[in-house]
Amino acid sequence: MNQSKIGRFIAERRKNANLTQMQLAEKLNITDRAVSKWETGKSMPDASIMLELCDVLKITVNDLLCGEVVTMDNYNKELENNLLEMAKQKEEADKRLLSLEILIGVLSIAAMFALTAVASLIQMEDRLRILLIVIGTVPILLACPFMLKIEQTAGYYECKKCGHRYVPAYKSVFFATHVGRTRHMRCPECHKKSWHKKVISKN
Repeated sequence: MNQSKIGRFIAERRKNANLTQMQLAEKLNITDRAVSKWETGKSMPDASIMLELCDVLKITVNDLLCGEVVTMDNYNKELENNLLEMAKQKEEADKRLLSLEILIGVLSIAAMFALTAVASLIQMEDRLRILLIVIGTVPILLACPFMLKIEQTAGYYECKKCGHRYVPAYKSVFFATHVGRTRHMRCPECHKKSWHKKVISKN
């Protein structure tokens, strides 16, 4: 998708609707700065407000993603291309998130070991030693829920029994027995418990 083209298209449709950036922003309950970023091609509208934006601008989501009003002759082809592009972008974003999860884990564990080593090897008062150990555990305690949220939302889990791929609830991931990113959960499709592995693509 060409963000610059989409941005110009949003600006054109906004002006055709006789709306300022501020007025469009108010209709969508966002800031006019966000609208400005769309129109300059610096960012894309969030999926949660795309339908509302298209309704205001009197276009379809397919028109928006193409950066032009799509004729019926090309509609299905353009729709398929846009869906494939969006799926590809999601996969790339999920891969980056899962890499970030690893980085956060490595850094927080390294901080814990470093401070624990300092507390163990250097002569100091007991209260200072305890304080260093406590401080060393804080990063990993803070990082764990964040890392788990990344793992829950990035990509999908695949049921070993029926092959269904899905995004589970945070609670299901939190309480599941796991080995790495493979978790023992109940499948929402076949309702059987098995080891569900993490995968990136939906298909």
